[in-house]
Amino acid sequence: MNEGERLTELAKRRGFYFPSASAYGGASGFWTYGPQGAALKSNVEDAWRDRYVVKEGHQEISAPTVMPEPVFEASGHLDGFDDMIIECGECGATHRADHVVEDNTDVEEAESLPNEEVMDLIAEHGIECPSCGASLAGEPVENFNLMFETNIGPGSSSPGYLRPETAQGIFVEFPQLSEYARNQLPFGVAQIGKAYRNEISPRKSLVRVREFTQAELEHFVDPEEDEPPLAEVADVTLPLYSAESQQADDGGQRDLTVREAVDEGVVASDWVAYYLGVSKRWYERIGVDMDRFRYRQHLAGERAHYASDCWDAESEVDGDWIEITGFAYRGDYDLSKHAEHSGEDFTVFKQYDEPITVERATVDPDMSYLGPEFGGDAQRVADALEALAERDPSAFDADEVTVEIDGEDYAVPVEQTNFSVDEVTESGEHVRPHVVEPSFGVGRIIYTVLAHAYETDEVDGEERTYLSLPPEQAPTTVGVFPLMDKDGMDDLAREIAGDLRSAGLSVTYDDSGAIGRRYRRQDEVGTPYCVTVDYEALEDDTVTVRERDTTEQKRLPVDGLAETLEQLNTGELTFDDL
Repeated sequence: MNEGERLTELAKRRGFYFPSASAYGGASGFWTYGPQGAALKSNVEDAWRDRYVVKEGHQEISAPTVMPEPVFEASGHLDGFDDMIIECGECGATHRADHVVEDNTDVEEAESLPNEEVMDLIAEHGIECPSCGASLAGEPVENFNLMFETNIGPGSSSPGYLRPETAQGIFVEFPQLSEYARNQLPFGVAQIGKAYRNEISPRKSLVRVREFTQAELEHFVDPEEDEPPLAEVADVTLPLYSAESQQADDGGQRDLTVREAVDEGVVASDWVAYYLGVSKRWYERIGVDMDRFRYRQHLAGERAHYASDCWDAESEVDGDWIEITGFAYRGDYDLSKHAEHSGEDFTVFKQYDEPITVERATVDPDMSYLGPEFGGDAQRVADALEALAERDPSAFDADEVTVEIDGEDYAVPVEQTNFSVDEVTESGEHVRPHVVEPSFGVGRIIYTVLAHAYETDEVDGEERTYLSLPPEQAPTTVGVFPLMDKDGMDDLAREIAGDLRSAGLSVTYDDSGAIGRRYRRQDEVGTPYCVTVDYEALEDDTVTVRERDTTEQKRLPVDGLAETLEQLNTGELTFDDL
């Protein structure tokens, strides 16, 4: 049994996650988080919210998961949110074309290659259908849009889509959100929520699914003025696998501090470098093994159309590197597109310290000329003239000026544009912010944390499996057991469990079976501490507290137990301190 299979078996048996709707045969790519998994997921999300919302001073919103079609026309998802698909001519099964190449060749990032090159690789290596074994050579590799389509309201007049990312729910609301931020840059807006992608071939349990949770931050900055607090993370060491290293014969990972990565130009954006540093510390906090972790830069062919630079945080599980977070500098692409398609203002007005006088080119087109000349396109021509005057006043030096709209040229006599250059006094300017985006896949992070926490050892002559989760992330903080269910030990144990719950701790009470078996059950779900009530507890009001990883035990007074466990949970105390 490999690492992934071992983890999935434990997850199903102990209630972390399991396939959804199995009573009806299930649906590939959908998973239900059980009691332990839901608690772990909540703890990871709380830790993310603490680091990226509270400590960074950002806002958080919750947007709908269904949005109207025009949102995704503007964002580019309707035209460019595709994966490569290949269909077996023999059995009709469909597969991710880049995945079958990666699974059967030494090519690591087939997603970045053109469709035609992927077809050539399939033919060259004689790759067969994973379902039936028939040759896939010669089968076309096509694009498949990953969005789930729906209708908003009765009929089909208002098409909509389940969002493929939470980001657009932030971008489309920018005019309102910037008001809440008092139009002061920089500011960040975060969101934790569901996203949906109609994956061609879901696999590896939580790694590639059709419904998943994202935790995304969109940080809006003035590209001319705003700089990140790099000094706070300058000494954090980053394991970097750059695009240059990936393409070199002898390339490999380099360990550079944030400051070194910026100074050498390995990470082009200071803002991206800042969040790489912040996130490295956060991954360590939640239990990602840093010996199985790296930041990989996107190659040019796989970089999203909106990103000038992009790095993935990747974790190693079962010998494979899994993307768990993407860090992108998106520029002003998203806000520009939504401004263009909606006609709304997606800028922030930046007040100058002192008013300034500048020369400003303006036009006031004569609509009595444009209307008869261009008909229904007259207003678009007027808008294009206005944009051209702002962008390139010298275009109006001749007798005639030409603007292009949807590939067609429109010529207008300059005298009909009422072009002029005037001195104006301005108190500020409209700035369209750039966006820095760290986007976290919560399910993949949970999968990573569980895989990296999975440990085995030997206790009392038998093998033990345990999850070495950080106490803060563990689904349950403490298990409370009576040594035996008699002589008042059960009553005291229940009283202690109730007191610990009242103090805000997550508690499991268990009086079933031998005490050793009860310890093993809690070890397998990662419970860091167990409290046992025995006969001695009835005499002196002390209990045995056992630590998960070492199985070491200490006696502590019942009085103050909740406070001690809370300090252990937050790291204010270690077990050795007791």
